[in-house]
Amino acid sequence: MRRTVLKGMAVALVASVTIGLGGIAHAEDAAEFYKGKAIKWIVPYKPGGGYDEYSRMIAPYMEKYTGARVDIVNMPGSGGMKGAVEIFNSPADGLHIGIINGSAMITNELAGIEGANYKVADYNFLGRIVADQRVLVTGTNSGIDSFEDMMTDGSTAVVGATGLGGSTYVDAVIVGEAFGIDQKVVHGFNSSSDIRTAMLRGDVHAMWGSLGSAAKGVTAGDHKIILHGEREPSGMLAGIPSVFDMAAEAEDADRKLAILDAWDGLSAVGRPVAAPPGVPADRLAFLRDAFAQAMQDPEFVAKTEETGRDIAFADGDRTGKIAKASTDLDETNRVLFVRAIKGEL
Repeated sequence: MRRTVLKGMAVALVASVTIGLGGIAHAEDAAEFYKGKAIKWIVPYKPGGGYDEYSRMIAPYMEKYTGARVDIVNMPGSGGMKGAVEIFNSPADGLHIGIINGSAMITNELAGIEGANYKVADYNFLGRIVADQRVLVTGTNSGIDSFEDMMTDGSTAVVGATGLGGSTYVDAVIVGEAFGIDQKVVHGFNSSSDIRTAMLRGDVHAMWGSLGSAAKGVTAGDHKIILHGEREPSGMLAGIPSVFDMAAEAEDADRKLAILDAWDGLSAVGRPVAAPPGVPADRLAFLRDAFAQAMQDPEFVAKTEETGRDIAFADGDRTGKIAKASTDLDETNRVLFVRAIKGEL
């Protein structure tokens, strides 16, 4: 009996060593594969924007940890969808990756927007660079100094947004629906900066956007943050009410929180880096490890701090789970979000 146990232990030990050596061999094979190769990194927007800047900032560190050259290719069109589709349909060789607008690609998929020929949950995610912190800002000349003012002052707030389906629009109508805000959402602005200009003129009272985009106007004294979507606010958001705090105090808290949890998922996906489906497992693991090292490289972190670019790293596995949860909505919320995306709310 004892001899059988020892024999079993020996077999297990040999198997363990064999598996371990196999794992090392695969890692070495992947590292060898990337040496001297060129990785095509697609940016689905024009040069100069946030997606482009993040990509060009991290590219040297991806080169450092992969041993490959990283070629940035800008592919604007269809609000980021053209580049996202290109990544999804690229050869699954581990040499084609890119950054995508996670929330926009999810809303496009949910609404069945023409040209959304991808499944967000089917991308192979290397990880997330940053998650957009969503904030509601008002013009300091709007007469709206708090979310309570917006809810109780008896007037209809004019909220600016870009196109239907865009994050500024979806944020406004989803949060508006959850809380029953008396608002008129005016969409069609070419950019968030155009909305901010309209706020300075007094044509628009408020807008939703990322904290990064709002910070400059807040610091200049032109805008004020009155609400945000963070569960654990810090820095500029400390002391400002969260949608989750406000919802938890409401009579129909469960309904509000269910809507806001689904909405929060769109922001949590953020700006991920992805490869197409079907990439060999050893190459994907190697890329994920290289991305994690690049994101945590002290020089890269210092550069993001110098340029004022936030980072909120999430590894590939976690990013994939967030993306799947964001597209796997219950029927009630799916209908609500599709109506919001299509401008039916």
